[in-house]
Amino acid sequence: MTSSSPTSTQQADARRGSNAVAHTTVTIEDTFWAPRLQRVRENTLPMMYEQMKLNNYFDSEKRGWKRGMHPIPYVFWETDITKWVEAASLSLATHPDAQLDTLLDTTIEFIRSIQQPDGYLNIWFTEVEPEKRWSNMRDLHELYCAGHLIEAGVAHFQGTGKRSLLDIVSRYADYLDRTFGLEEGKKRGYSGHPEIELALVKLYRVTGEKRYLNLSQYFVDERGKQPHYFDEEARLRGDDPRDFWAQTYEYNQSHMPIREQREVVGHAVRAMYLYSAIADLVKERYDESLFQTGERLWHHLVSKRLYITGGIGSTEKNEGFTEDYDLPNLTAYAESCASIGLAMWNHRLLQLDADSRYADLLERALYNGMLSGISLDGSKYFYVNPLESKGDHHRVGWFKCACCPPNIARTLMSLGQYVYTVSDTDIFTHLYIQGTGELSVGGHNVKVKQETKYPWDGAISLEMTLDEPADFGLNLRIPGWCQAAQLSLNGEAIVLDNHLQKGYVRIERRWQSGDQIVLNMAMPVMQVYAHPDVRENSNRVALQRGPLIYCLEGADNAVPLHHIRLPETATLESHFEPELLGGITVIEGPATVVESEDWSETLYKTAPPQSHAHTLTAIPYYVWDHRQAGEMCVWISTK
Repeated sequence: MTSSSPTSTQQADARRGSNAVAHTTVTIEDTFWAPRLQRVRENTLPMMYEQMKLNNYFDSEKRGWKRGMHPIPYVFWETDITKWVEAASLSLATHPDAQLDTLLDTTIEFIRSIQQPDGYLNIWFTEVEPEKRWSNMRDLHELYCAGHLIEAGVAHFQGTGKRSLLDIVSRYADYLDRTFGLEEGKKRGYSGHPEIELALVKLYRVTGEKRYLNLSQYFVDERGKQPHYFDEEARLRGDDPRDFWAQTYEYNQSHMPIREQREVVGHAVRAMYLYSAIADLVKERYDESLFQTGERLWHHLVSKRLYITGGIGSTEKNEGFTEDYDLPNLTAYAESCASIGLAMWNHRLLQLDADSRYADLLERALYNGMLSGISLDGSKYFYVNPLESKGDHHRVGWFKCACCPPNIARTLMSLGQYVYTVSDTDIFTHLYIQGTGELSVGGHNVKVKQETKYPWDGAISLEMTLDEPADFGLNLRIPGWCQAAQLSLNGEAIVLDNHLQKGYVRIERRWQSGDQIVLNMAMPVMQVYAHPDVRENSNRVALQRGPLIYCLEGADNAVPLHHIRLPETATLESHFEPELLGGITVIEGPATVVESEDWSETLYKTAPPQSHAHTLTAIPYYVWDHRQAGEMCVWISTK
């Protein structure tokens, strides 16, 4: 007997697609995220603008960046401006601010002054090296800059209703459409740093201009084809392609056409932006081949090359991936921008298929990999996020290459978009954050009010408000970390197993105003172990409670952290400390500490070292490095 494989249409129908909601439809009112968002609006955005002024971003006379004059910044510095514009626009959409609005208008006028008569817009290749326009797309980030500019233009239009920047970026996109493509006389190039691809989809969605969607598809499909464009442009420059510093086009994911790629390789941020664009294109033009490509790459990442914190990228050498199971802790790169890219990708995958594994990874990246990148007061940042420190790694107020600060700001300002997605028949609840969602499902307006102390507590209450009764499905994610949960509807218990679909409890009924759903998820402290092939973590354990990964810091453990041993049978307890680090749940438990005092000047002995009892204290990873300088580690020795 033979069985036939499902068709693409059948496979698509088996998935549960949904649509993103605007961040403006979700009001965040909790004690965890809301204060952080307020600090970004009140502290982070103004401080970023001041940093850009101090570095003469807006003053061409002071910059003096003509050839031979110094200092010259990095080639894609304008994306600091455009990501700040995006973050500020997202903020204005929910919290009007006349002063910020004026700063945006001034900044946009500066951007407009750079645009060339043909529509081209790039500060570096206008002021510093105008003769090199499109001469090195492999390395010089022109289309990457264009992408962030377009994203800013879309966000500004959606946040303010003004077309000032949208018209500028549309004119630039029209120029790009005239310049790149398969038609005779056009360049068959693409970006060394993906970003333009996802930005063009955003521009298409807000303008309805299909040429932008077609151009995005071209950039994705042309990537990695032979003869290789980056080889040809190198020869035109008079360079030998073999002299490429990275030695492989895996670095920028152009080593082969995307549909043939089976492993996540190269620069981590570039990979995430490219994969996000792939998901966008699948959403707009159902393409089974591209969908399966994304699935294949996602599985490879999560099974072999992902840090427990949601960090990605193992080494500084290529700011990205190395080989399977190579996940060093002390030298982990785990760039903040990469975790943001991971969140972006998984949010898009959720719209293709409401599978809780994507939301689990979205949550992991947001609560750990991204959030660690900004200080509690919103004034300092990590560029890289190691899982171990000797006490010499600290957040700073700005970077020469400042891509991470505005990227974190725009992510936080758009946080509301990640909580829900909707379809014609269903509401999907992906994140648990206290606040209110003003949603529309099947033509019905539905208000969903969440009350919760998540991530410190697993109790969530949702109350529905509708103009009139309506039939639809409400889906609540049961996170992968949750091993026990209870659910009730209007006081009556619901058996979860009878309603689970891909990690979501689906309740379909005629909903009425006042309906209340209560979800209680147990949040014990869990000991998590790495795959045996992750050599760095052999005989080591990490601690997790709810969505949060924990770490040890010297501030709480006055012994060398590598001397601490946590027995696998240890009973670990947690309690909330409202005055510590903005209010956190702390984990404590019995451990032992290896003694070194009796070793004196002796390097080796035939007897093992003595040990004594120690009470271990762990804090959430995202708040480390806020007290005195000291050691930190996520993975704790068990032997």
